[in-house]
Amino acid sequence: MYKMSLKELRLKLKADNEIYREYKSYIEDLLRNENVKMMNRYRHHYFTTCLDHCLNVSFYSYMICRYVGLDYVSAARGGLLHDLFLYDWRTTKLSGGKHAFRHPDIALENAVKVFDLNEIEKDIISKHMWPLTIKPPKYNESFIVCFVDKYCASVEIGQGMIANIKHRI
Repeated sequence: MYKMSLKELRLKLKADNEIYREYKSYIEDLLRNENVKMMNRYRHHYFTTCLDHCLNVSFYSYMICRYVGLDYVSAARGGLLHDLFLYDWRTTKLSGGKHAFRHPDIALENAVKVFDLNEIEKDIISKHMWPLTIKPPKYNESFIVCFVDKYCASVEIGQGMIANIKHRI
């Protein structure tokens, strides 16, 4: 049985969907930014670019927060910017710690340089690696983005591993 990738599902929902058009209206200004566009240069999880991963996290966080009555705009925007670190984490050596621990702060520094973020968006970006990082998210939206991030990463990694296995067969 064919399983649809997160990107394919998002593309399928795009076709003629009022909710997707609404979602896109909240992130359009971010997508026009050169720093955000640069995320497409970096492979993140196997065959998924950093930008595609962040779009996955952003869209599904938006949908969940919208469904449960939370600030879905902040979830969409924070989710899109949560990995705005702009380097290849496989080859870049960071001073002051490993990528997994440092990149939320780097992403937040990059994001606040170009965007006016609210407190929820800042918390989403800085806390998305919890519980690996010590401080837990402060807002419900941050918790949702945190867990959606782990789900999307797991699916993207799983799809990449399966594709590698199929390629070897």
